[in-house]
Amino acid sequence: MTAVQKVAIAGAGVAGLATAIFLAKAGVEVDLYDAQPALSTRGSGITLQGNALRVFDELGVWDEVAAAGKAFEGLNLRAPGPGAPVVAALPDLKTGGPDYPSTMGMSRPDLARILLAAAERHGARVHFGTRVTGVSQTDDGVAVEVDGKPAGTFDLLVGADGLHSAVREMIGIHVSPEQTGMGIWRTFVSLPPDVDRSELYYGGPMYIAGYTPTGEDTMYAFLVEAAQDRSQATPEEARRIMVEQSRAYDGPWNHIRADIEAGADANYTWFTKHLVEAPWNRGRVVVIGDAAHSCPPTIAQGAAQGLEDAAVLSELLVERDAVDQALWDAFHERRVARAKAIVDASVQLGQWQLDGVRDADMGGLMFGVAQLTAARA
Repeated sequence: MTAVQKVAIAGAGVAGLATAIFLAKAGVEVDLYDAQPALSTRGSGITLQGNALRVFDELGVWDEVAAAGKAFEGLNLRAPGPGAPVVAALPDLKTGGPDYPSTMGMSRPDLARILLAAAERHGARVHFGTRVTGVSQTDDGVAVEVDGKPAGTFDLLVGADGLHSAVREMIGIHVSPEQTGMGIWRTFVSLPPDVDRSELYYGGPMYIAGYTPTGEDTMYAFLVEAAQDRSQATPEEARRIMVEQSRAYDGPWNHIRADIEAGADANYTWFTKHLVEAPWNRGRVVVIGDAAHSCPPTIAQGAAQGLEDAAVLSELLVERDAVDQALWDAFHERRVARAKAIVDASVQLGQWQLDGVRDADMGGLMFGVAQLTAARA
């Protein structure tokens, strides 16, 4: 007997689709609503660490993810300037355990397609071009309004609708993402022959210059700068800015620049942070993933934490027989402190750079996060 028989989910991102898969596999009736007209086919890459890969296995999609992405071990640090020499080759802790690689890069659209197909295969109904616009709760259920019309009464509504979650606002949680002071340029390019793992450059005009393989012949690259208003930049201007800002970086960056000059897109976003303090639920409505917490990608744990939210919430809903305070207490005990530790560490890494702290123990902080995420959520 599960605690829920019928669940609505807002948002077809990683956390929402993972929740849909877990619950549909357990026989729960799932309706997922997403405001986008269709699954996005645009996007750069994503870095996934072992704790995320472990959840993909629990979802039953690990083989597909492994085939679509690029697994690797370790991290190289390069110096800016001529030749871009490798100054350190760092090992990675296998946070998912010995059965998974330490890290994988892949295309975000590829990951989304895999998760959507799995959700639908297990019986979840996914409704694109639809927006949750209202909720009304009783002790036994939550009436959900979609596009201004009643969509039915559910045992639970999961708000996995991202940074600017409408569900979060609907239930009276008035927390919004805050800028951290950094912005990031991203591009999706072909894979240079001499790149087989993530590499980061510290120093030079950017706070960080880096890239991650996402397949046998693709990778995404990024430059992190002080946050600026780049909203008026045309696609041509964006490419020009990213090319010019990367000129201090040699080695594989010469290949990246050539791809950008040939027409690869350059996209810009700001780093943000937020954390909803416990509780993440209001009655039978709960927020997870980026709706509950966000952090800069300095530790590459954003998607992994959303996946862990989905895994823990679904486990409790399937194993227990009531949506009660004991269930929510168990959920918050396993998720809130862990998510806060990731947000705090991710922000701290960026703040050290903004403040010019030269003796910061970045390695120690990252190792501590790896130890934390190696333990199951």
